[in-house]
Amino acid sequence: MKQFLIDLLGADGVLDTAADLAPYREDFTEIAPSDPDLVAFVTTTEQVQAILVKATETRTPVIPAVYRTNIGGLCMAGEGGGLILDLTRMNRIHEVNVDDMYAVIEPGVTQRIMKDYLVEHDLPLTLGYSLAPPDTSIFANALLGGLTNRSLKYGDQSQSISGLEAVMADGSLVRTGAWAVDGISPYGRVPLPDLTGLFVAFQGTTGIATRMAFQLWPLHPINRRLFFLTYNPTATYEVVMRLCKKEVCDDIGGLSWPSAKMMMGVQRPHPVPDEGEPVFFLYLDVTAEIPEEMAVKTSIIQSVIDEVSAMGEEFVGPLDIETLVKVNPAMEAFAQFPTDLEFLTNHGGGGLSWIGTYGPISRFARGAEVCTEIMVRHGFPPVIVSRPMRGGHFGVLRFITIFDKGDAAEVERVREVNRELLEALTGLGFLMYKTPVWAWRELKDRMDPGMLDLTKRCKKMMDPAGILNPGKMDL
Repeated sequence: MKQFLIDLLGADGVLDTAADLAPYREDFTEIAPSDPDLVAFVTTTEQVQAILVKATETRTPVIPAVYRTNIGGLCMAGEGGGLILDLTRMNRIHEVNVDDMYAVIEPGVTQRIMKDYLVEHDLPLTLGYSLAPPDTSIFANALLGGLTNRSLKYGDQSQSISGLEAVMADGSLVRTGAWAVDGISPYGRVPLPDLTGLFVAFQGTTGIATRMAFQLWPLHPINRRLFFLTYNPTATYEVVMRLCKKEVCDDIGGLSWPSAKMMMGVQRPHPVPDEGEPVFFLYLDVTAEIPEEMAVKTSIIQSVIDEVSAMGEEFVGPLDIETLVKVNPAMEAFAQFPTDLEFLTNHGGGGLSWIGTYGPISRFARGAEVCTEIMVRHGFPPVIVSRPMRGGHFGVLRFITIFDKGDAAEVERVREVNRELLEALTGLGFLMYKTPVWAWRELKDRMDPGMLDLTKRCKKMMDPAGILNPGKMDL
């Protein structure tokens, strides 16, 4: 396989030494390191096709990867080693259609690349940004069902996929959505059978997508980001649910108090807040075309705050992001997206893990209460990120842990707290997304047998030799 790859990609397109392979052994999380045999950098769809044909012939495991950060081992080789197919050099933007508001991109297009392109070309469009660093793949986040700051309006990022070009295990090529019909632009996924879903949340086990038609959104001229400090999780989420029904916000985010302390330089806040400290802060993104529209929207937001305040709850705000940045320059991280929350990614210990789940926002308060107790009991500050999605029909409730990867005992504690968090959240009606192998195994025991059997049959049909990211869904 090595010589085949060198002949196809050139010597600079293949890594095989221990030193070069070392960065691919692990990601930020507590998943144990694993050694790949080779890494190959591809730049074209045709190269991906040729490699999968060869891999099928030789039964070589192929693990697709882009930026390999915090993804629970999904882009690491399994026990049998294999070939990491690095897609970062496939970073072209093939098309941006301003009128129909979509872009056609490759896997290596990052949030930074896409934003720079839109700004450079002065296009009145934007996209949903995740809270991940700017050099995060839009493509990967969408295929794994991640969230963005447009998720309140439009759902998880997979719902922004209009169509895919993907390479199957045998090297054949498929296009999904309206794109599948010759001469039709990739405007959406209907009315044809929605086979795009065969590549979404399958963790790279059914094919390797090489192009994506991706929806963009209007860039409004007036933007405000408002913050409220709150003292009661139940009251916080009551405000969230009420605001969802008013349909005035583009985004609503709720973060627990340790997030703010970590941003201010306290790497390991005490697991219990000091007396009088706010326990959450809400941030609201509001956009408008004219000042009068913004005035109406902010008035509606204030009315919701006043309603819940009348129930005896305390809120401080609204505070504009500009004011917060003057008081604490570290808040610049929330001034605009994409952003790098360095207090999570650059804290010195190297470890970052999370249990991220989707579920009903009516159970956010209970989930925060139960999981805060779990994290405090294990000695971790309860870093919580929550966000309503799809108009409030569901939302994300995520619990983040930073840790020292060089401390074996602490790594084991992270494993223990994550398992307990997942069990508690599943019991409350939440499901984990970007699911690592260990968590997928836990969920399978609760899954409808028919759904599990159909998932297995899809995987077997699309990858009969079992070469695509083997073991990641334990199918």
